Amino acid sequence: MYKIAVMGEPDSIYGFATLGLDTFPFDSPEEAARQLRQMAEGDYAVIYITEGLAEGLKAEIDRYREQILPAIILLPGVSGNTGEGISRVKKSVEQAVGSDILFGGQNNE
Repeated sequence: MYKIAVMGEPDSIYGFATLGLDTFPFDSPEEAARQLRQMAEGDYAVIYITEGLAEGLKAEIDRYREQILPAIILLPGVSGNTGEGISRVKKSVEQAVGSDILFGGQNNE
């Protein structure tokens, strides 16, 4: 059975443990990159990462972008929302659907 994990700054992720998700608090991108590789090669189908931590993991996250599993989804953290998470979801939907769903099919980039 696949698992779901949440990685990020400790203050941003502890609440997810109450939902039964595995939480991995990190402040260091180097340690987080090693953990992300272990989870991606293991039983994790969905890995949520706070946008703040993801800033230091871009190369590692991009490594899994074209793979079916794991799905890596960015979340805003306690420090705020950078917009990167919604931007990535929007790009994924555009690829799947073939158009920009927020602007009625017009590509406004």
